[in-house]
Amino acid sequence: MKIQFHGAVRTVTGSQHLISVNGRNILLDCGLYQGNRKDSYERNKHLPYKAAEVDVLILSHAHIDHSGNIPNLVKSGFRGDIVCTYATRDLCSIMLRDSAKIQQYDIEYLNKKRIRQGQPPLEPIYAMNDAVECLKQFIGIGYERPYQAMPGITVSFYDAGHILGSAIVVLDIEDQEMKRDVRLVFSGDLGRPKRPILRDPTFLDEADVLLVESTYGNREHDPAEVTLKRLEDVVNTTCQRGGKVIVPAFAVGRTQELVYLLHQLVESRDIPPHLPVYVDSPLAVDATSIYRLHPEAYDAELFEFLSNSKNHDPFGFDMMRYTRSTAESKELNFLREPAVIISASGMAEAGRILHHLKNNVEDPRNTVLIVGWQALETLGRRLVEKQPIVKIFGEEYHLRAEVVTINGLSAHADRRELLGWTGHFGRRAAQAFIVHGEEAASLALADGMRQQGYREVHVPQLGQSFTI
Repeated sequence: MKIQFHGAVRTVTGSQHLISVNGRNILLDCGLYQGNRKDSYERNKHLPYKAAEVDVLILSHAHIDHSGNIPNLVKSGFRGDIVCTYATRDLCSIMLRDSAKIQQYDIEYLNKKRIRQGQPPLEPIYAMNDAVECLKQFIGIGYERPYQAMPGITVSFYDAGHILGSAIVVLDIEDQEMKRDVRLVFSGDLGRPKRPILRDPTFLDEADVLLVESTYGNREHDPAEVTLKRLEDVVNTTCQRGGKVIVPAFAVGRTQELVYLLHQLVESRDIPPHLPVYVDSPLAVDATSIYRLHPEAYDAELFEFLSNSKNHDPFGFDMMRYTRSTAESKELNFLREPAVIISASGMAEAGRILHHLKNNVEDPRNTVLIVGWQALETLGRRLVEKQPIVKIFGEEYHLRAEVVTINGLSAHADRRELLGWTGHFGRRAAQAFIVHGEEAASLALADGMRQQGYREVHVPQLGQSFTI
């Protein structure tokens, strides 16, 4: 049995891990790599394995860095099942089409420049028809419902508490060559306990092989009450100086949590109840509709809030506005009063957020609020670093707006929470692999797990293969 790591190792993006056993190939996730535009395009377009030789894809959740290259996988010859939770399938139906649309837009913009420079045009990694076609291969299963992915290999999903439908993947494998049973556990992206909307991550008791994410493997988040107070302070401070709060946020997960927290602050009158809040992302509008369809994923806190709130929609309140059309989005450029504008993408690499940043980063009254991890080589990371000049659509802009980062809103477990999860295993995995984290975070988590009694803890390099 072998496992090879083709993405999300010593970085937080492009999750792809290939397991070979019993003459079959199992792919865990098939995400898009996000970073330097040229490198990302080449890396995403050319898969590092033969798609036709992959027998089944097990998908942990719908975020694009885990699911975004599935249409290319199918386009390249993959014909197997794509196994995931029901909610993940629902979210992928909108997210993969949105990804195709963004790619088409980006390629058209890039090709205008290439043609002027005498260079041949490029094609998108995949098109809309590819995104639609791949949906035929999705198979949804419920949490804690064992499913035979192929003879001798059973998959079970457990709630990861990260986004709607996110799963910890458990593979029970009958290794025919070594005549043994192997339980492989993949954390996917692990959420945080006691967060709003979704249930807490599930604790598991045993694993022979463990793959665990490490996004915040060397950092701890602020407590929830501190995070909510910081959000309140950012909104009120910006409003008092007549500015707008511009929030790059993932359309799935982060946007819904932000809306819910702002709803709480409005209900308690800790921020002005007349303050307009806009979610300017067609994808977020669709994703929020899917969140409304899955109340079985809600935690007890959300049900309690709904029972005590005059508004029985957790993702809507009096001053909440969802904008879908381009015309509605453009109208936000002419706002002269304070407002909160939440828009995708979360790393400010594509989508409508670029227009809002272009129109607002040079005004010192405004605040750019960063609420999630920003990968290297992204505009979001450059904003976090407060670089004095940032490029948007190829043009230079002076960063005069205030930039505030609130990491406590992250949907990823921090170091203490990750070690709490790995420490719960009664039977420690004989081999553990640290994935989905920048190098310093992955190495730090590896050290922490060794102190917990894990004997073999690896931090793989891209493309590295291990025999289990």
